[in-house]
Amino acid sequence: MNIHYANFIISAVSPKQYPSTQYPEIALAGRSNVGKSSFINKLINRKNLARTSSKPGKTQTLNFYDIEHLFYFVDVPGYGYAKVSKTERAKWGKMLEDYFTQRHTLKKVFLLMDFRHDPTTEDVQMKEFVEYYNIPYQIIATKIDKIPRSKWNKHESAFRKKLNLSSTQPILLFSAETGEGKDAAWDSIQKAIQDGEISE
Repeated sequence: MNIHYANFIISAVSPKQYPSTQYPEIALAGRSNVGKSSFINKLINRKNLARTSSKPGKTQTLNFYDIEHLFYFVDVPGYGYAKVSKTERAKWGKMLEDYFTQRHTLKKVFLLMDFRHDPTTEDVQMKEFVEYYNIPYQIIATKIDKIPRSKWNKHESAFRKKLNLSSTQPILLFSAETGEGKDAAWDSIQKAIQDGEISE
């Protein structure tokens, strides 16, 4: 997809701050520093629409990005960052649960996970959470350029075992450096936002 318009809209912490425009939404979830901002920037061919940070845990809000007036990317706070207080984590957890379970314009969740490492306990819990609520999701394995191609099958097998995925459930391999997986990501997005009407 050729992107001509992409704009940051709002940072929200509660439903009353969510955009009122009823665009379909694709949420990006993952551990801090997994590469959510880099994923957005690569897909829209921008260097800094989504702000990347060397400080994990910096994103503390739901960040909405309007893409072509067709849909929103929603970058959610990264999880698994130890230096964030328990109180703060609990607050984020409530904010995310409210969004994922109540937002009727949410069409799919992209679960981003670092391909260099086995999925963490938090990764597994997030996958089980979206399954429990019957939210369509896509596993995105990031930073694949950091792993020799000859070892991809080994890492993918480890992902499937840890996440209890069937052999038919796709894992989208992605690199923000090389652009590998970009077309497949767009295919997944377009299918999600075109599938039927927005549910109530």
